[in-house]
Amino acid sequence: MTTIIFVVIALLVLVTLGRVLRNGNIREKYAFLWVLVGVATVVLALWPGLLEWLARLVGVAVPSNLLFFLSILMLLGVSLHLSLEVSELEDETRTLAEEVAMLNLRVADLEPPAVNRLDAPEPPLELPGPEGR
Repeated sequence: MTTIIFVVIALLVLVTLGRVLRNGNIREKYAFLWVLVGVATVVLALWPGLLEWLARLVGVAVPSNLLFFLSILMLLGVSLHLSLEVSELEDETRTLAEEVAMLNLRVADLEPPAVNRLDAPEPPLELPGPEGR
């Protein structure tokens, strides 16, 4: 029964990922990892002895410890990848801000100076003449 539950959960993850990809809410380079996780979950759910075999092969006493270790490695990889992406985006943002500032200076040099309403002289008050009374 647990095998069926794990297979259903893994398939739901894959279907959800397919929908998110189709809608364009996630880019392909990020989706690859989640597809890999979903496929690995299906494989491990269908062949539970595979994790035990891998644990024995690597020398890990408890198969679930191997699964946790691999999960931690995956999360470290995701963290590193996202840190690299954030660093690149910060560099791009800084470059774009500098370019916008330079363009604003060029536009300000090309435009005539704007008249500030506070500095503009007030028009003289016209007093009504004797005929206005």
